[in-house]
Amino acid sequence: MQVRTTSEPAHPNLKDRVAIVTGGAGCLGRAVALCLRDHDCRVIVVDRDTTALDDLGDQPGIAAIACDLLDPDATERCLSAAWDRFGPISILVNAVGLIHNALLVDLSGPGDRRHTIEAWRQVIDTNLTAVFLVTVNLVERMASTRTRGVVINFSSVAATGNAGQGAYSAAKAGVNALTRAWAKELGPLGIRFVAIAPGFVDTPTTRRALAEATLADWVRRTPLRRLASVDDVTSAVLFCISNEYLTGKVIEIDGGLTL
Repeated sequence: MQVRTTSEPAHPNLKDRVAIVTGGAGCLGRAVALCLRDHDCRVIVVDRDTTALDDLGDQPGIAAIACDLLDPDATERCLSAAWDRFGPISILVNAVGLIHNALLVDLSGPGDRRHTIEAWRQVIDTNLTAVFLVTVNLVERMASTRTRGVVINFSSVAATGNAGQGAYSAAKAGVNALTRAWAKELGPLGIRFVAIAPGFVDTPTTRRALAEATLADWVRRTPLRRLASVDDVTSAVLFCISNEYLTGKVIEIDGGLTL
């Protein structure tokens, strides 16, 4: 058997490749977009936060597009225009998401005790439906033009079921299942699917969603005794792009939390 050797660099050569990062105006999405740009990739950031997009769009090497990714028609128009303008897109990072905390039944105070259907739909749509809508639109174009590439979906360690995050856990478990199913479907065409499941990442979003005491408790339970850094996550994205034999897997970046 012939053993293939390589002298390729540790980081992928992204020169002349085009990537879309959804939710790119958020903390992690922005970091991913800038990281890919710094590795010579042409980056398209898609988000509905126009204020944050204005700031990101001023960055060299990044094109910012405002779009509501829960609107199927708007998503179709957005991705069609991006493909026509920038050419074949071979990297998709689905970083769009929404952390939400709510018990199924909360007896601790007055008011509605039940998890509301409105919150359920918002969390499922933002974390799961948006991934479907973007991916089906882009992958159809990749498949029809025989463009090989990779789709990286942002999951979470909550996908195994996190108390107080039923809707969020269900959405991320769905992301994991879609990642595996699509990897089986599209692998023969050279389109890979990988999910990244961070633990608790030290971002303003995390600190807004969880009390300091709660975060401290999670750090105590984590073997590495710290929150993940943004760099921990972006380096995983680069690895998923560079390893062309990786597909259908969920990579947990959690400091050993789920051991």
